Amino acid sequence: MAAWYIDKGPESDVVISSRVRLARNLKNYPFPFRMDSEQQQLMLNEVKGAVSGNRSSLIKGLVFVDIQSLPALDRQAMVEKHVISPDLAQSKRTAGALISNDEKVSIMINEEDHLRIQCMYPGMQVDSAWEACNKIDTVFEQKLEYAFNNNYGYLTCCPTNLGTGIRVSVMLHLPALVMTGYIRNILEACGKLGIAVRGIYGENSEASGNMFQVSNQVTLGLAETEVITNIRNIASQIVEQERTLRSELYKQNSFRFEDKVFRSLGVFANARVLSSEESLKLVSDIRLGIDMGLIKDIKIETLNEIMLLIQPANLQKAYGKPLGPEERDIKRAEIVRSKLNNI
Repeated sequence: MAAWYIDKGPESDVVISSRVRLARNLKNYPFPFRMDSEQQQLMLNEVKGAVSGNRSSLIKGLVFVDIQSLPALDRQAMVEKHVISPDLAQSKRTAGALISNDEKVSIMINEEDHLRIQCMYPGMQVDSAWEACNKIDTVFEQKLEYAFNNNYGYLTCCPTNLGTGIRVSVMLHLPALVMTGYIRNILEACGKLGIAVRGIYGENSEASGNMFQVSNQVTLGLAETEVITNIRNIASQIVEQERTLRSELYKQNSFRFEDKVFRSLGVFANARVLSSEESLKLVSDIRLGIDMGLIKDIKIETLNEIMLLIQPANLQKAYGKPLGPEERDIKRAEIVRSKLNNI
């Protein structure tokens, strides 16, 4: 089965992915940062036992991954695919993850909270992601006793997750908003609305390749459906602004616009050395060219696959050994040429 991040979803010209994540803790254990190693193992076993033998479509194919037994490179490769968080990858706790074959579902165990139930879908599919998360949450709630308070809702390690414990985020590709400088207006407006706008890997990460993650900041006092509707509506407004600006930029100077796209494609397809930073910038231009119908012989799914393969950890995994920075840049260019020359 193809991984979700290679597929093309609804409104994929701007929307890369939709994610819903639920934070949950078990009543009879302290928060992960207060647990000793024995408690961590007991809690992990209890979570694994809760899904053992379950035949529902979202649960039965889950595979357990012991984070501590994974080499650092494998952990980082999973972060690059958004399957686990950077925090879980760097954790020294007894931690794990239950992951589906297509990697749409990832249940992180002993991260900041006991459970982080995450569902990711390509394109604008926040409702599908929520539906999947909710079904999985129901399975756990039937087997485990959650830490819940009638006044504060689900109890979480970080106060900002109190209440429903839901985080809804949409990853957007916004080159036109960046080129015109209007992205500053978006950031300011979202801040006033209590919406966070972050980089490609979430909190404290940069918006590399013109990728921005839009998500809710507060969960207390709001129903899950309210949060989902808010994020969907705000993301949809940003999508429309991005599309309008793309059209305006093209009308203003189509030759300059096309030159930027095809110059980037030429460099990307023929370079002998490519850094991660340069690759992300070039991919952004090429993605824009595909979405605007200028580049017709490269599918967005192919670009998505390349985008993953050239990330530092996945690149090294593909070659089966650690690589120094310069060697990575050379191998990255080799992979790109190989993929694009086979089209």
